[in-house]
Amino acid sequence: MPSLSRHEAAVRAALLRVGAYRVDLDLTAGGDGDHFTSTTTVRFACTRPGATTFVELRPAAVAEVVLNGRGLDPGTLVDNRLPLDDLRADNELVVRATMTYSRTGEGTHRFTDPDDGEVYVYAQAPLDNAQRIFACFDQPDLKAPLTLTLSTPADWTARANADISTVDGEGGTRRWEFAATAPISTYHFTFVAGPWHVRQGGHDGIPLGLLCRRSLAAVLDRDADELLSATAAFLDRYHELFATRYPFGKYDQAFVPELHSGAVENPGCVTFTEDLLFRSAGTDADRELRTVIVAHEMAHMWFGDLVTMRWWDDIWLSESFAEYMGWRVTAEVTAYRHAWTSFTIRRKSWGYVTDQGPSTHPVAPQGVPDTAHALLNFDGISYAKGASALRQLIAYVGDDTFLAGIGDYFTTHAFANATLDDLLAALGRAAGRDLTGWARLWLRRAQVNTLRPEVTLDADGRYRSVTVVQTAPPEHPTLRPHRVAVGVYGSDDAPGTLLRRCTVDLDPDLDGGRTPVPGLTGTAPGRLLLLNDGDLTYAKVRFDPADTDRLAELLGALDDPLTRALVWTAAIDATRDAELSGTRFVALAAAGLPAETTTSVVEEVLRFARDSAATRYLPEPAQPAALASLAATCLDVLAHAAPGSGRQLAAVRWLAACAGPDDTGRLAGWLAGDGVPDGLAVDADLRWTLLYRLVALGAAGETEIADEARRDPQGVEPAARCRAAVATDRAKERAWAAILDDEESAHLALAAAQGFWQPGQAGLTATYVDRYFADLPAMAGRRTPTATARIAGAAYPRYAVSARTEASAAARLGRAGVDPVLRRVVVDATDELRRARAARSVA
Repeated sequence: MPSLSRHEAAVRAALLRVGAYRVDLDLTAGGDGDHFTSTTTVRFACTRPGATTFVELRPAAVAEVVLNGRGLDPGTLVDNRLPLDDLRADNELVVRATMTYSRTGEGTHRFTDPDDGEVYVYAQAPLDNAQRIFACFDQPDLKAPLTLTLSTPADWTARANADISTVDGEGGTRRWEFAATAPISTYHFTFVAGPWHVRQGGHDGIPLGLLCRRSLAAVLDRDADELLSATAAFLDRYHELFATRYPFGKYDQAFVPELHSGAVENPGCVTFTEDLLFRSAGTDADRELRTVIVAHEMAHMWFGDLVTMRWWDDIWLSESFAEYMGWRVTAEVTAYRHAWTSFTIRRKSWGYVTDQGPSTHPVAPQGVPDTAHALLNFDGISYAKGASALRQLIAYVGDDTFLAGIGDYFTTHAFANATLDDLLAALGRAAGRDLTGWARLWLRRAQVNTLRPEVTLDADGRYRSVTVVQTAPPEHPTLRPHRVAVGVYGSDDAPGTLLRRCTVDLDPDLDGGRTPVPGLTGTAPGRLLLLNDGDLTYAKVRFDPADTDRLAELLGALDDPLTRALVWTAAIDATRDAELSGTRFVALAAAGLPAETTTSVVEEVLRFARDSAATRYLPEPAQPAALASLAATCLDVLAHAAPGSGRQLAAVRWLAACAGPDDTGRLAGWLAGDGVPDGLAVDADLRWTLLYRLVALGAAGETEIADEARRDPQGVEPAARCRAAVATDRAKERAWAAILDDEESAHLALAAAQGFWQPGQAGLTATYVDRYFADLPAMAGRRTPTATARIAGAAYPRYAVSARTEASAAARLGRAGVDPVLRRVVVDATDELRRARAARSVA
């Protein structure tokens, strides 16, 4: 299907003004469980009567097309474009079609509950999937009110963007009429329909709803008060910050199955992955992240929904702001006061990785050519780097000025569309200064700066000079202004205490990238000199060589969790850059993690240590010893963790991931209920985690997986992941077929891809390295772009660290016609492989 280009969108936006949509969907039609019917009436004006345009539609079949009372030939539909000719000044288009349900979490997704057989349906329209549901002008800047009518089985419940207006029913059918929405973009359309379990509440005159599958009702009921309380607190805080009330009437939050992202910001009816309903125990870091996601999606009601980007090159106007606000208000009004620590170690690290890859791009790129390419930019740059840039902007202009500027922005562009220039104009008015120069360096230029300290001491051993040296990679030689704090930590008596902190402005136009820190002159050095203390800017940080040598003893002593997260993040980045060896990072984890109290830090450090430092970054003969060291570290963390705590659960999860043949008895014992640590619940999710590693190590197989699947009918995805990890030729062949099968649910194909490659199975999977590059292009041609990105990324042979794998990737990329989504996945994954090869050369 052709992807809408930027030029086509601009031409159509100049030609049309969409007045209103009326969409009638019959989910009782079809009878085969594969199709539903869709009738769309759209009224629109044309600025040049007599002109021609097109409407998008991806149907199974078109029954009728009527334009201004004139029947059009449905056979003129080519791919997803239905031409509309001889337009009038005012037009009415009616399209009746049969549409297909999806199993990818895109368009109209249909799911059958494996526990009770109940059917659930929901609509997922981003980025250009509204056309899989109804005929529309599918671009963000043709916003219009939309009125939905929905026909469902009589025992179903339905919710959509707007309030329910009327409900009628006869026989076995119920007909839901929803009120007209405020003007929204087509990609913000949604509904959810099925025998949902519903919890209702309200706050400040705003009706609130929570929905989930009936089989998960007990899970939602357990957490409903927590979710509704957070929702109320966030509404209050956003009303204070934005000076504009929530603009979409009621606020439903639906936890839906097989959603391909964490959540989607549909106005009035946000959809979340039901993975965020923890049917088993979760860590405090899990709950913190869920809370942030709730806050993130609510922020979108203003950033993205009330004011929407004109075209996809301004994704950041939606995602960067929601990312920033989500972490900010979580830290301000919930129990998760140290949320910025998790942002640093979890999200900002994602931004650094993405920004240093070959497909890096500016936060606000210019000229995103089409919707397919726009999808590629929903990444760590648009989210985490953009949010970090906003933190730096606030440090630069002040919080009051920033909030005044976005208040102006909301007022000026409410229920309309905007661009970067519009935002800069509003912020500039509030700040009383031109911010285009700042935006050019921070938002229009790619990649990340590195900050290093350069120190000289006087005769008394005190700082004679401290200089912050800023550099940039040669291919992206932009130096930026940064406002940063520099902290001196640790004395002999108090090794983890902050001794002195001062703020300095880095201005490369004045100092050429070498900024003195006069506030530290004459200060006695501590045990750590930390640049970007407090994490106000976005930059890679390095340490003085002597401080690097002391990291192992310092990490366990530093008092502040954010400071520890900054040090860990810098150590991870230095290891990725082959400045620290994988072996040294594993040793650092052993030294620093037992005393670490922040669960998200424990989890992310172990994630990098296991998935990269101890496996991909070390030659295969060295990997078992490194994994054994990490397993011992997990046992040490477990010994220091309180029973039932998040640290305890995190330690057990990662112990399972790092376990070797000598640990299988312990894992199998826990699975059987023997020797379980006090306070640890060996529940459904943890059972799958333990079994997954036992399977990969050859200590369990198909029989045990089948037994566990009977015990847990909801565990369809972890069962698929386990089956893919089984260390037999037959299991790998079946898993590979599942990865490539486009008839398979995208979630199950993804689960198979996640389980396929395992450390220690190189011989078993060696032939699949070349098969990846041979087979995946055809898969990409059959799958949707979102499914392609997720499955191809997970299926990449990440543990096949060799020149041969790189050569195979280069050969595939050198051929014409590679799908752009698959190309980006392979380019970035191969760059990570190149980093792994470089890391293996470091002693």
